[in-house]
Amino acid sequence: MDTTPETRARMSRQKSRNTQVEIALRRALHAAGLRYRVHRRPLKGVRREADVVFGPAKVAVFVDGCFWHGCPIHATWPKNNSDFWRTKIETNRRRDRDTDQRLTSAGWLPVRVWEHEDPVAAAARVLALVVARRAQGNRR
Repeated sequence: MDTTPETRARMSRQKSRNTQVEIALRRALHAAGLRYRVHRRPLKGVRREADVVFGPAKVAVFVDGCFWHGCPIHATWPKNNSDFWRTKIETNRRRDRDTDQRLTSAGWLPVRVWEHEDPVAAAARVLALVVARRAQGNRR
């Protein structure tokens, strides 16, 4: 691997939970009157955690980083160690698609929020989806 010590140090500091974007989204959801669980696995036996989970409504929200999940607007492909990073990011994308498919098959609604999205606008989108799911018979 051709990763520089500086890059290795920077990547090791990247948070995978409770990022600023995630906290801002949760604050906006809470301010909108929604209550939720944080960092839960929506499906038993599937080792994938959603960032925000509305259990009874069966809505699982994932806050995806533009770099790590290959945002179509902001993704960049590193020049150093490019094969490693391309494989890593494409693997993340495949896992995201697989997670969405598994959740959908089990009756859940997966929602993807990009880190560059306005948290208030993203919360409004999530609120509308949760309210609609509750109206369809999924309670709480």
